[in-house]
Amino acid sequence: MSSQTAQDRPETAGRQDGREPVVALDGVHVVHAARSGGLIRRDRVYALTEATVSVGRGEILGVVGESGCGKSTLAKVVVGLQRPTSGTVRFRGEDLWSLPAARRRETFGRSVAMVFQDASTALNPRLPVRRILRDPLDVHRRGTPAQREARVRELLDLVGLPGHTADALPGGLSGGQRQRVAVARALALEPDVIVADEPTSALDVSVRAQVLNLLVDLRANLGLGLVFISHDIQTVRYLADRIAVMYLGRMVEEGPAAEVSERARHPYTRALFSATPSLLGGTERIVLTGPVPSATHPPSGCPFRTRCWKVTDECAAAFPPATAAGPDSTHTWHCLHPETTLRSTP
Repeated sequence: MSSQTAQDRPETAGRQDGREPVVALDGVHVVHAARSGGLIRRDRVYALTEATVSVGRGEILGVVGESGCGKSTLAKVVVGLQRPTSGTVRFRGEDLWSLPAARRRETFGRSVAMVFQDASTALNPRLPVRRILRDPLDVHRRGTPAQREARVRELLDLVGLPGHTADALPGGLSGGQRQRVAVARALALEPDVIVADEPTSALDVSVRAQVLNLLVDLRANLGLGLVFISHDIQTVRYLADRIAVMYLGRMVEEGPAAEVSERARHPYTRALFSATPSLLGGTERIVLTGPVPSATHPPSGCPFRTRCWKVTDECAAAFPPATAAGPDSTHTWHCLHPETTLRSTP
């Protein structure tokens, strides 16, 4: 993930292999208009800036960062709920937003699905689980009515729910059961990629591991691609093949999960790991100070410079270009003064 031009960037940027990605973002910006207190003047909210990322079948991309860093906006762009202000979203190599609307709904709509943060609000409380799971099948006219009913039973089995759950309303289920229903609904059309936006943050600690293990099993059994979005970098470290770190709408570090977690080079990534130490090892705690910048008035240059202990005047000049760990490495970061004395990580 970098601010390089498309001509300078290899086609497999951010990936560990040469497989064609299902969804790829190239230099995507999302800018919102927001009221600033008056009736006429509006501020611009820079929700996503120069985002370049891809995901394919069978891999898990973890996206981490603090609240408000643009993770949910990224999720909406990946699943087609948010059209970029500029930049390109490619679906199997084609410009998604240049496709006819009917084809976009039909092909893209069944290939990429989303699991939202809070299943209690994402599921219609008035509909039984059977109807919730059948809706995507009915809309896309998938099979006969009998085949759709069979698919509902199959989906419940896939996510480990008993058959009688089909007759229950969401309000009669536990939080973990509701989230499993949300996962089952996302699987209804046999997608290639699922985007999970903080899917365990609303759950009790005792239930989170069950849902995380479910996602891992589904990837292994169905070959799904997964974009797992979370503020918990340790959870992402456990789950993901690759990690992308976001700060104030920008990708600041990306690479294989083991490299990013064990040899983080961006100071912000290092601070994130230090804030959630593991019981298996010690880590030096990094306390961030300085003003937290606003997405309506982001600082020039590196967005992290207002809180970074390594900041110099040159950090304000321009957003740093991507630096790679080696000639063939997919581990990259955007920092003029990267971490070189690597602190112990859990």
